[in-house]
Amino acid sequence: MTTSAPTAEGAGASESVSEADPLRVASWPNAVTGLRIVMVPVLVGAFFIEGAAGLWLGFAVFAAASVSDFFDGWLARRLDQHSLLGRILDPIADKLLVAAALVMLAWDERAPVIAVVAILARELLISGLREALAGRVALPVQRLAKWKTAAQMGAIALLLLAPAAAPLLPDGAGEGLATAGGALLWLAVVLTWGSAIGYVRAAVRGLRTASLREED
Repeated sequence: MTTSAPTAEGAGASESVSEADPLRVASWPNAVTGLRIVMVPVLVGAFFIEGAAGLWLGFAVFAAASVSDFFDGWLARRLDQHSLLGRILDPIADKLLVAAALVMLAWDERAPVIAVVAILARELLISGLREALAGRVALPVQRLAKWKTAAQMGAIALLLLAPAAAPLLPDGAGEGLATAGGALLWLAVVLTWGSAIGYVRAAVRGLRTASLREED
């Protein structure tokens, strides 16, 4: 017998979780997810290390954490170790990583503050919406939400890489990477709020349907 796990923006959100062992703390997928959470303060700390070492450390940590996001899902499927705890921690780890990176990039003046605030505000809005609708209306993951995640991750990676790689690249190439990262971040803002509008519409439709069922 299976039960549906809480809906989250991420791969495999529609898979079921075994009731026999809903938490399954000791598993490789959960270990990888936990490692990604541990990487967040390391990423933040890298911004306080002066010189190339800090720049490369920040990029390396973010790249490793991004890759780990693929492997925890792959391991869960390969080892059949899906768990409710993993479903809860995985989107939290992703949002912590993205939020920490964006805040630090804005603090270091490598990312526009308005774009960062727009992205974080959307995440708070949708998280609050999901919490309010829990048990009443399901909000399936939208394709546009997956594109916005890819755009966010790509933008952050470029913005982290640009100053680190600039000394190794031809003149102007580093600035080009930073410009590309900034443009991709603004694209992420558009996709982010586009998906938010879709979720709000789905929530309104779901509430109307639930209200009609209650009246019947």
